[in-house]
Amino acid sequence: MSRTRSPRRKPRARAAGPMERQAHAILVEASRTLDRLQRRGAAAVAAAAEAMLASVENGGTIFFCGNGGSAADAQHLATELAGRYLIDRPPIPAVALTTNTSALTAIGNDYGFADTFARQLEGLGSPGDVLFAITTSGRSPNVSRAVDVAQALGMIVIGLTGPAGTRFAARCDIALITPAASTPHVQEGHIVMGHAVCELVERALFGQGRGGPAKSARASRGTQAAGSRPAARRPRVRARRRRQP
Repeated sequence: MSRTRSPRRKPRARAAGPMERQAHAILVEASRTLDRLQRRGAAAVAAAAEAMLASVENGGTIFFCGNGGSAADAQHLATELAGRYLIDRPPIPAVALTTNTSALTAIGNDYGFADTFARQLEGLGSPGDVLFAITTSGRSPNVSRAVDVAQALGMIVIGLTGPAGTRFAARCDIALITPAASTPHVQEGHIVMGHAVCELVERALFGQGRGGPAKSARASRGTQAAGSRPAARRPRVRARRRRQP
């Protein structure tokens, strides 16, 4: 006598707890920010990459500054250039003005906090260099003062800010604006745009995209794809002009 098997029951879907629901909502809002960013920000990201590329190819240095989370972003992005992003290649000259605690505290103590980046940039910057000035609000006095110095030196200023920083953005040569209301989401957009710029510059200088394995800069020396820039050329070191007293 054959037995009739009862249909196998599907396991019940696990009910999401309150913390998981909140986490989902936060991630959804972050993804919405990035969706708006990819629709509105690509042209500015490309322009920033072109400006950086032109500077580096002429012996320039890329400087970064910001406060708090933006200071962390400044250090992060400078390291992506000076170290590596995706490719084993020569370093790209990049400096975060946020890392020298002796300089920051001495300048802040002797001249005031608003001069912490400007004073350093005045000594290190030259015409044709690039300043990445990062401020989510657009109201950071020390970042604003650094922009003043960069413009006086003949540098290119790339500003990273949010919707509240429209006046700050208008002062910059190129503005990368995250279309989000909250500071955390603005900062999420900044690091995504910063990563995109690093990748574009690295690809253009060293000829490697996402599509294949990373090619060693040593292995690529002396070879060049048709129509591309030299694969492993080191940026030229520029002789700095002495300023008049």
